Amino acid sequence: MRGVSAGMRTELIGLGGIIERNAYLVRRYALWELAFFLWTIANTLTIVFIAEGVEASGGVLDVNRQTTVLLIGAVIWAYLGIIFEILTETVAWERWEGTIEYTFMAPLSRTVHLMGMGVFAVVYGVVRAALLFGAIALWFNLEMPEANFLSALVVLAVASASFIGIGMMTAVLPLISPEKGTQLGFIAQGMLLVVSGIYYSVEVLPEPMQWLAVISPATYALEGIRDAILEGAAISTLWGQLAPLIVIGAISIPLGLIVFRRGESYAKQHGKLKRSG
Repeated sequence: MRGVSAGMRTELIGLGGIIERNAYLVRRYALWELAFFLWTIANTLTIVFIAEGVEASGGVLDVNRQTTVLLIGAVIWAYLGIIFEILTETVAWERWEGTIEYTFMAPLSRTVHLMGMGVFAVVYGVVRAALLFGAIALWFNLEMPEANFLSALVVLAVASASFIGIGMMTAVLPLISPEKGTQLGFIAQGMLLVVSGIYYSVEVLPEPMQWLAVISPATYALEGIRDAILEGAAISTLWGQLAPLIVIGAISIPLGLIVFRRGESYAKQHGKLKRSG
């Protein structure tokens, strides 16, 4: 029992070390982080202004509601983008810092390494998403009298497990393809969101794309968060979204770890671990 507790303590120290290192990297590149955050705000504004444009052209819609729907979609896009970026660049960061061999040879299990990256990505992503949502909501003076932000946060937290699992799978791409792997990770993000109803209802998609929407965690995250913020849905009424997210998360995280380990083994066998191109 003492050996098990000592081993657990070692793994937790390693997990904390991964999170702390990433926090230092964010602080080191703080001005770049600020620049990218401002770009995200500008990008989100261009999307949310769609509702304003429809009203200006004489369209009939609840502008406040439609603006909030678009805002939620844009914020989830940005949140998922951060998780994919941090996890997909797990290998790229190590190459940039010149620490890839040290990290991959460290006495740290790959599970702890990737989970540490995932936990950091979620914490950082939630803070960033909250700031983004607040900034745009204030800009448009949105009213959300029925919003249940606690329920929305719970849905986002449960969805994050699925996002981490998928992010682990995309993290293997730079390992097996140093030249274009990172870009392929962002393509995977876009493909995931296009079938998830980020700016429109899933019902408008062609039937084959609707089938893909069923297995996309972003579909349920968007539905649950919109219900919580627009309708004030309580956690107990969101099991239609939470249950699929739990199932997808339970499958995607172990699958992501398996895929990454296979990719790491392939990269080591073919001498691609330290290559940058």
